[in-house]
Amino acid sequence: MYYSEDIVEEVRSRNDIVDVISGYIGLKKKGASYFGLCPFHNEKSPSFSVSREKQMYYCFGCGAGGNVFTFVMEYENFTFPETLKILADRAGMELPEVELSESEKKEADYKAVLREMNRQAANYFYLLLHSERGKSAYEYLTNRGITKEMIKKFGLGYADIYSNDLYQYLKSKGYTDAQLKDSGLVNIDEKRGGSDKFWNRVMFPILDTNSKVIGFGGRVMGDGNPKYLNSKETAVFDKSRNLFGLNLARTSRKSYFIVCEGYMDVITMHQAGFTNTVASLGTAFTPQHGNLLKRYVKEVILAYDSDEAGTKAALRAIPILKESGLSVRILNLKPYKDPDEFIKELGSEQLEERIGQAVSSFMFEISVLEGQYNQNDPESWTLFTHELAKKLATISERLERQNYLDACARTYQLNKRDLEELVNRYGMTASQYQKEARDKERERRVEKDNKDDGYRQSQRLLLTWMVNEPRLFERLEGIIGVDDFIEPSYHSVAAMLFEQYEKEKKVMPAKILNQFTEVEEHNQVASIFNTMLKMAPSEEDNEKALTDVVKRVKEYRINYEMEHSNDIILWQKLIRDKAELQKLHISLHFS
Repeated sequence: MYYSEDIVEEVRSRNDIVDVISGYIGLKKKGASYFGLCPFHNEKSPSFSVSREKQMYYCFGCGAGGNVFTFVMEYENFTFPETLKILADRAGMELPEVELSESEKKEADYKAVLREMNRQAANYFYLLLHSERGKSAYEYLTNRGITKEMIKKFGLGYADIYSNDLYQYLKSKGYTDAQLKDSGLVNIDEKRGGSDKFWNRVMFPILDTNSKVIGFGGRVMGDGNPKYLNSKETAVFDKSRNLFGLNLARTSRKSYFIVCEGYMDVITMHQAGFTNTVASLGTAFTPQHGNLLKRYVKEVILAYDSDEAGTKAALRAIPILKESGLSVRILNLKPYKDPDEFIKELGSEQLEERIGQAVSSFMFEISVLEGQYNQNDPESWTLFTHELAKKLATISERLERQNYLDACARTYQLNKRDLEELVNRYGMTASQYQKEARDKERERRVEKDNKDDGYRQSQRLLLTWMVNEPRLFERLEGIIGVDDFIEPSYHSVAAMLFEQYEKEKKVMPAKILNQFTEVEEHNQVASIFNTMLKMAPSEEDNEKALTDVVKRVKEYRINYEMEHSNDIILWQKLIRDKAELQKLHISLHFS
């Protein structure tokens, strides 16, 4: 959907970035900027900067940056049109009705067809479940304790035993084979025709956060394989960006989500009153899942199966969730395998009690570690104590480390003083490792900077200087122009900056960012606008530094033209221009 640049800029200008971001994270003013903990990576010291003057944010830790549109899009996982609408509503603006571009209309129509097919399929499966043909599937669900209300709430259905049942139904609705193939509901073979992806299965519709059907999971009736089958990814269905039950859990108003492994677990949990439960869609937990959860809660309780596979899945999910900035606890379901079994045997009150007793991810990881050693074997237990101390030494915050040290000493009946001594020893080693890692990273960056072409560095530095000191546009008039910035991305930024200053006699970085649609571009451009220049103590030194930067930019431009031209007359001019550069001096004295 296309809106004019004026409309986009008006929405941006009426949503102060500090006010908007303050609604998501805590900010404290330090000097001219506001700082807080970055919501895009896990950190304990604030490196996330928001500038009211520039109407931009930038994280000095992970490099994320942009304007108010970028922030809402990244934080909420929204598209640009969705973000524009939300911020317009926030500012009390009514967006004008606009025509879609041809490509946007085609894409929107295509996705609408896929969603409608999924809706039609969900209705068909639901009707089949309640027909004579779906009797066995209905009995399977009721025998599992699923009530009629839950069947309706989750829209459960049945895919018949015939391998082309849904294909024939959707064909009767007018869909083409190409559309059916794209939906992921049907396989199309040139010789054998269409066949259903799902048949003889209890069907679980997968809904997005707007409660639109985007895919399905199917549980086979009987002993067929695979036991559970999921829709393939399509233009409207991405397993790594959706969670089963999220459309319901997001309205639960709970401060945490419970994450299970399967569809039946989620339904049973909702039926028992735990409406803040979700599950991943037959795929390993991903960073996108973590970021999706972070939009709604700050804490996650993992209720994975209590067997070895469930334990391994939890251990894989923990670092991903923590990297997203979520607090993680683990629910102990033993002696039962999963939440479904637990509730059937002990009821929801007992599960509520277990949820209150859920352990931190750290203590869970230690309990798994402890299971690998023999407490009755002194040598084995000594090895465990050393491994425990190493884990404790990785906790950077002193108070948190001390609290876990006390808890571990009590839990595993260890001498606290001896354990603390070990932790301190490994802490020193860890500090040394961290120092070496920092030194290596510093060396890597220096090496990268040295390899990075000098002309890119000088162009970037000059752009940053001009943004920080807009009066340089007038001082450099006739000396530096847009064409002196050869690097494509810097050339684009320079063109917009020069045009903006010529028209308005000022620079507005946040407005320029409206022109960049990719996150990588946003971050690259934002880094130009947020780099702090280290000024020399004297004006004379600063003038020399600026003159040197301008000379390098001009020299690279001249060299570039000489390399790409065989025009002798042009070469002669460029050689004269290069010689003239030696006389160049730029004053920073503004009257």
